[in-house]
Amino acid sequence: MQEKGFVYILRSQKDGRRYIGSTNNVGRRLSQHNSGKVQSTKYRRPFIIEAALEYATLQEGRAWEKKFKSSSGALSRALMQQATTANFNNRGVVHR
Repeated sequence: MQEKGFVYILRSQKDGRRYIGSTNNVGRRLSQHNSGKVQSTKYRRPFIIEAALEYATLQEGRAWEKKFKSSSGALSRALMQQATTANFNNRGVVHR
């Protein structure tokens, strides 16, 4: 059985900007971002999770991460707005 994948959206508490990534473990990945272990975000920490979208596989999650990141500005903002206003379950995860 393949592991589930997630696309997560973080917000920097330092500069207010968002970061989009994918993983199979959102809690572990947030800890990596906040401890400075991720080169692209280490100077923008700390982060909070705005959304985590669950997908059937990690490959599907990575494909959606790429779509989020490659979208035009308006489309990307609309997708992120949809993700951050969706109904979350008790773990803060939106099931797709």
